[in-house]
Formats: sequence, structure tokens, C-alpha cells
Amino acid sequence: MEPNTLQLSFFWHMHQPDYRGSDGVMSMPWVFLHAIKDYYEMPWLLTKFATIKATFNLTATLMEQLELYRDPLKYDYFLSLWEQHPSSLDFQSRQWLIKLCKSSQFETMVRPIPHYEYLYGKNEYSDNELIDLEILFILSWCGNYLRSENAVVKRMLQQGSGFNQNDKHRLLDSLCAFIETIIPFYASLQQEGRISVSTTPYYHPILPLLIDMENATIANPHTTLPKRPLSLHADAQKHIERSMKLYEKHFKKKPSGFWPAEGAVDTKTLSLYRENGIKWIATDEAILFHSLGNDERKNLYMTYRFNEVTIAFRDHALSDLIGFTYRFKSADDAADHFLHTLKSIENEQTDPSVFVIVDGENAWEFYENNGFNFFMALYKRLEGASWCKTATMDEMAKGIKHTNLESLQPGSWIHGTFDTWSGHPQKNRAWELIYQTRRDADNFRGTVSDETARKIEEHFLASECSDWFWWYGDDHVTDFAVEFDTLFRNHLISIYELLGIAPPANLFQPILSMSSAAPFWVKPKSPLTPVIDGKYSSFFEWLGCGSMDERKLYSTMDRVRGPIDTLYYGHDKKAIYVAFEGNLSAINRRGLKLLVILEESGEHFEFDLETVSAAENDIVAMDERLEIAIARSHFGMMRLFHLRFELISDTKILQTMPGNGALCIDLNEHYAANWFV
Repeated sequence: MEPNTLQLSFFWHMHQPDYRGSDGVMSMPWVFLHAIKDYYEMPWLLTKFATIKATFNLTATLMEQLELYRDPLKYDYFLSLWEQHPSSLDFQSRQWLIKLCKSSQFETMVRPIPHYEYLYGKNEYSDNELIDLEILFILSWCGNYLRSENAVVKRMLQQGSGFNQNDKHRLLDSLCAFIETIIPFYASLQQEGRISVSTTPYYHPILPLLIDMENATIANPHTTLPKRPLSLHADAQKHIERSMKLYEKHFKKKPSGFWPAEGAVDTKTLSLYRENGIKWIATDEAILFHSLGNDERKNLYMTYRFNEVTIAFRDHALSDLIGFTYRFKSADDAADHFLHTLKSIENEQTDPSVFVIVDGENAWEFYENNGFNFFMALYKRLEGASWCKTATMDEMAKGIKHTNLESLQPGSWIHGTFDTWSGHPQKNRAWELIYQTRRDADNFRGTVSDETARKIEEHFLASECSDWFWWYGDDHVTDFAVEFDTLFRNHLISIYELLGIAPPANLFQPILSMSSAAPFWVKPKSPLTPVIDGKYSSFFEWLGCGSMDERKLYSTMDRVRGPIDTLYYGHDKKAIYVAFEGNLSAINRRGLKLLVILEESGEHFEFDLETVSAAENDIVAMDERLEIAIARSHFGMMRLFHLRFELISDTKILQTMPGNGALCIDLNEHYAANWFV
């Protein structure tokens, strides 16, 4: 290795929860959809470059469900409906099918297919239109590899409309044959040394919470624990053992590394990994900083060892740029910014090690062309950078000096706490139902056969998946929350049925009904003309404004959001007004600016927050909070437009807002539909 060469490790996490019910049928199709879009495509992109390496984490539940597509109509409920002629569907099935077929991201997946865009806007469909919608939905999920290499996909995209039932059968057969090649493709690339493949405890559980729920209060003393918690240490061991066995089936060797589900760690789980022969794990930088008692970034760019296990700590800022921010930039601008940021690390550190760990499937549907342009630009630049070399996690764990870590703070990759999976009444209720079911099962288990006991164990392990707790509470939003809630409770109901006793009535009550989440986006209810002074002034000054809660704007991933928690907005005849609230006191104002981007034209309006100045006719104030006024003259005759905000320190992007894309401003707003008493 050349002197002061930066070692860069890309780590792509591939995971889907277990959608199988007690009948073995997957209730939702996300494994299938990401299989035809992402699971093959992500490692395939690497093969276009001679020296680019990466690590891929394949969870056990993902690998098992991929295998089921040898018989898709038996195991995938959505495809079993999709395959039927629309005339044979009852009303409820037809409506659910349409709901799913309209779930693709509009700008990047629907709009590029003209007839899909037309059908997407309709509310009612003839049978022939629904067949077109069904096929175009699947084609919208087909990635660049399939669009360039699969003859059936290429022909249907060219045809564009006028499909029939036989087209459905041909498309499904072709795609399921393709899915069978995915895991062997990973195995061959790992054998060649191009990638490393790791895995995760079996059902993607939060092992530190299974072992000891008190870890939640150690990570955050303000967390409310579920009542009467149990230690499920034996289950934690089973999750590890079963995952390793499945990995060995596919890759003909034991895994050397794990991504703990949600990056969740504590000292006891690390001991379990070591006892099971795991050499390395990865988690988030928040764990390192909490463990060291400081957040000095110079400590981040190395690998550590604790209890004989090597630990890589994720650079949260760099990872979030890929996961959340670069989708708004051109491929070249994003790649240049990433390389510039890496170069600044290389200039400041000696032989730095940088770990970029990102969800490997969910971000790309927000990128143009499924991220293809971005990755081509990024990997090309990295291959040409002599000062930077990519390496797999196996190589990083073996080949570089490690620093011993004296203590390890419990936590996860989301803010270093477990609050995403515990503390909220809904999340705690889910845990309490698991504990209730465990106590009842322990009292009756001696009365069942070994085969029944095995099935009971399976349902317990599945109920411990982190994904159920992710969707409970107010912090994440999905159109399929009811389906997730049903899947979770049905695992526990099935345990009682296997025991031959009546399930408690509370298992039939949706956990989601316990409380209604406050909306993350409140639209304006009246015009407003506030004083832009950066202060919490009169209650009436911003009365009737719209708001977006940044803490609730994340559906499938999470991130360090930056200092801004909430933005408020509204307008009058002169200006657009926006106020930003959060931890402003923690921001160094040197080189700080707020960039407002008009998405329709790409025009930028800059507010200098170091000098607290703005362009003529615009106003900015920053004191107790940040407030701006953007003159309506900037927008000419536009009545409907979208604004995006970037908080920037020198060249570093601290936060992009809103987290869901852009703020829609409607100057024709009549407010009546948004008003309430």
C-alpha cells in the first residue's frame, strides 16, 4: 500500500423482513421487486470496473425468501393475484392489487414509462387497462441489468402497452429464472475476491434488547421500558447459529463477519459473536463516540478491536450523502463531492480507513436510472484515484492495524440508542405481547410434540424481527403499517393455536389502534406575515402556518438528520416565509449558509448565516431559531413550485430538507380543505 493511502470499504446491506405467515406464503412482494431491481444489479455494477471492491450483507430471511421464487404462485400472495385475469378477482383483492401497482416512486419509476404514467393517474380500470398496469408496474421495478440483458423485459418495455395474460406468464417465468441466479452470483464474486459477503442474525433481531432490555435505558436513560421484560438470551444464540448454518449452505463456508441487525451492539452480543467464530462486525460511529466519550472525528478513521472481534464504525455523514442527499444532484456533481470529501479525510489523517455503510436496496428508487449514472461516475473516479483504494471488509479486518477499544457502549446505528425499537407505547406493547406469549408457552410447552415445539420456536424467533418495532410508533411512515402489524400479531396468535389454547383477546386488537400518530406534514391554514427576527415571538405571528417534522419523515431508513428538527412555512402577497427549529446552538456559524433550491429551474437563493445576510428583497435572521423570507418576485408567474433547503458548512452538507424530497408551495391555496376546529 502506498504511503498515506486511504482505504475505503463500501458495505451494502441487503435485507427484507420475513413476510411469510403460518401458511408459508409471503404477504407482500418486496423481496421479488428488489430482486429484479437491486440484489443482482448492485454487485453487477462492480464488475464493470477492474479494481472496485465492496462487501454485501445478505440477511437470512432475504436468502430464504429468494429461494421461494422457484414456485412464485404458491409462495407470493401478490403474484398469485397478479397472475390471474382481472375478471376473476373479487373487489377487495382487485383494490389491494391496484394499491400495490401504484406504489412505485412516481418521478423516477412511473414517469419514465409513458403509459404507466397515464394509468397511474386513473382511479378505475377496465380489465385490459389493469393488465397493462400490472405488467408496467413490474417493468418499472426491473433494473438496468434486466433492461439491457433480458430479452423479455426489453421487448415489453419497447411494446409499452396492449399486453395480455400470456405476456404476464412469459414475464414472470423469465424473472423467476433470473432470481435463481442471484445468490450464486454473489458466491462466485466472493470466490474471485471481488466482494465479501456477510450476514445477520437469523430473523434480523435487536440482540442487545433480546438479551437485556435494560440496554435501552443504558443507551438513553429517558427511555420507558416495557413492563415485566424477560431475557431471551437463548433465542439470541439460536438466531446466530441458524444464520451461520444457512450462510454455509449457500457459500460453502462459515461467515467471517456479521452486520448486527440495525447495527445494534453491546458487550454480551459481541461475546456471542466471538464464541461462534465471527471475526468482525460493523456498526455506527455513534457507538464509537459514546464508547470513547467524545465525538472527535479523527478517531473514526481506523478499525478497532474489542473482545477479540474487529469492529468497523460507519461514517454516518458520508453514508447519508449516498443514502439521502446525492439523489438530488447530478451524477457527476455527486461523485465529485464524494471524492472531495474523501480527499479532505486523506489529507488530514495518516493511512485512514473509511467505512461507508448504506442500505443496499431502498435508496436507488429515488435516484434517476436506479442509481446507475451515479455509480458509474463514482466508481470511475475511485478507480482513477491513486490515493484511495477500495477493499472488502474481510481484507480490512485482516490487513490493517487495529486499535483496542476499552469499552463498548450499547446502542444501534440510529443515534446510538434503541429508541426506534422501544420506549413508545406501541413498541413497548409489542414487546409485552412477546413476553406474555413466552410465559404462557413455557407453562404449556411440555404438552406438545417435538414438531409442534419446533413450529412454536419458529414463530417466536420471527416475532423478534426488528422490522415490526420499526413501524410501530410515530417515527416512521408506511402505507402498509396494517399489514406489518397483522404479520407480527399472527406469529403470536399461531403459537397459542399450536399450544391448543385460545389466544388472548388482546392479540386480536391492532397495536396501531393504541394511538394516532401526529402527522409529519401539516399544510398551511391561512396566510401569514411574520416578523423575521429569529425569535419565538407572539403565538399569533405564525398561527396557521404549515409545518414539516423532520423527525417523522423517514420511511425505510434513518439517518442523523442534522440540527433542524422542524420547519414552519407560509406566505403572503410579498414573500414565502420559512422558520427552522432545532439545535442551532450546536452549529459553528463559520462558513455556514442556507441554500434554497427551486426545483423547477434549479435556481439557487443563498442566505449567509455567518454574516446573517441575504440578497436584496430577501430577509434572514438567526437567533433562537432560523427564519427567512424569500421574495415572491423570484418566482415570476409561477403559482405552484417546490423548494429544497441545504444547510451547508463550507462545502459540507449538514442537512437536506425536507427529508421526503421537496416542500410544495401553492400560491393558489384556498386553505379551506386544510382548516380544522
